[in-house]
Amino acid sequence: MNKYIPIIIVVIIAIQIIPTNRENPPVTADFDGPAEVKEIFKTSCYDCHSNETKWQWYHKVAPTSWLVAYNVKEGREEFNFSNWQNISRSEILELRKKIWEEVKEGKMPMKIHTIIHRDAVLTKEQKELIKDWSVNL
Repeated sequence: MNKYIPIIIVVIIAIQIIPTNRENPPVTADFDGPAEVKEIFKTSCYDCHSNETKWQWYHKVAPTSWLVAYNVKEGREEFNFSNWQNISRSEILELRKKIWEEVKEGKMPMKIHTIIHRDAVLTKEQKELIKDWSVNL
C-alpha cells in the first residue's frame, strides 16, 4: 500500500490543473418577490440558482471543484434568479409551483449543499413562507 501513496499524491496534484468555470455573469433581472422569500432564496438557493454564487476556497480543489461547478451550471440552466424578470409570466407561475414541489419533497436545497452550508437548511416556517408565496399567484 505504501508504494501507491506517491502515485496517489501525484494524481491528486495533477488533477488540480483541470480548469473549472467559477464565474458569476452579471445579474440582469433579479428576483422581485417578497423580501422575506428573497432572503430565504439568497441563503438556500442562490449559490446554484443565480449569478451570485459565493465561491468558497474548497470550490477550487478538484474533484470538489468539478462537482460544485457542475451543480451550479445545472442549477442556473434549470432556472436562474438573476434572470427572473426576463422570464415570461406563465413560466414564472409554473416555476413557482415547481419550486414549492422541490422544497416540499425535500429535493431542494440539495442535501450535498446543506451538509456544509447548515444555514441553507429550511425551517418549517421558511417552507411555509415559500409555500404561501408559490400558491398565492
